[in-house]
Amino acid sequence: MKRDLYIDFAKGFATLAIIFIHTVFWSGQFYIPTELRVLSLLVDVPLFFALSGLTSGNNIEKTLYRLLKLQITFMIFVTFLFFLDYFFKVFGLNIFGLDWMKNFYSTFGSKYVPINISDVPQWQNLGNWYLHSYTNADTFPVVMGSFWYLKVYYILTVFGVLILKFFPKHINLFIGLCFGLTLIFNIFPQFYPSGQVGYVAFYLGLFLVANQLKGKKIPTKWIPILFGTLGILLIFLYWDLGKDLFLKMNKAKFPPKLLYIFWSSFSLLILFTLYNRLKISKPNFLTYIGQNAIFFYFAQGMSSSLVYFLVVGLKDRFQWWILMIIIYLINIFLAVAIAKFLMKIDALGWKILEFLRKKTASID
Repeated sequence: MKRDLYIDFAKGFATLAIIFIHTVFWSGQFYIPTELRVLSLLVDVPLFFALSGLTSGNNIEKTLYRLLKLQITFMIFVTFLFFLDYFFKVFGLNIFGLDWMKNFYSTFGSKYVPINISDVPQWQNLGNWYLHSYTNADTFPVVMGSFWYLKVYYILTVFGVLILKFFPKHINLFIGLCFGLTLIFNIFPQFYPSGQVGYVAFYLGLFLVANQLKGKKIPTKWIPILFGTLGILLIFLYWDLGKDLFLKMNKAKFPPKLLYIFWSSFSLLILFTLYNRLKISKPNFLTYIGQNAIFFYFAQGMSSSLVYFLVVGLKDRFQWWILMIIIYLINIFLAVAIAKFLMKIDALGWKILEFLRKKTASID
């Protein structure tokens, strides 16, 4: 099938938006106003779940094979991350000492200073990462802070393909169930379950809605009505509750609550409006990022951790908005470089696995 470059373009744009969010929400805590940090959530991970729905089908074998490949790529990456973190600690402890290491990690904030900095490898952390228990990677704290998305993606993709395969005539019923549960959880917050239920309820519903729109267009006459409704709700909320409500946006994200769902609806509506209308005819920088989105998602966690050290040294030398632009551009540059390197690491990892497969395969 011919590749839909609009999907790649949208993934690339969403990836750059994630890099921006992690630029302002992590190291940006030192110098960026809270209002802008909240505004950055306008374009966020719901786009990725919607794009997944637009590209998914009901082929269980193909979907599980794709998830298996993603899991192996993820395991190759976290193995690389584990040894990178470990060798840095060995180097730091033996060359500079424990006090220097504590000072190094304090750059990320006092809560990110490890209680026990040891040159003994913590193998349990690697095992936890393999099993999607995202214990902190001390040298790159933003990495594991980003990975909540991956666990939810695995879960909803499996449920999504099962629904598409076995209940094709009842998809709207499942959409209603997902959004109905999300509404109940928000109206009665005391019943909002812990764990992954709240995440999967909303994002699975979004995934199924996007899948229902696959190959279709939102009718032109509905576009001003939908945008107008969101605009009126925004004015009403701001008029009635003030900006203080929106300053709580990040807390409404984990797990997704009505305020965050409303806020993300603007970018989702733009995505669906442009789908099958905006034609991307030639590959470009954004489509390149979109085609390799998983490596850029891995890379931005590392790059967003590294820019902390630039922020600490430069935050008193520039106006906040100038520094934000500088750091964001540097973060993109680092993410591109790291992503390309991670692609090579991934290719090497697959070659090693293929070598082991051939050496351990039984001979008939």
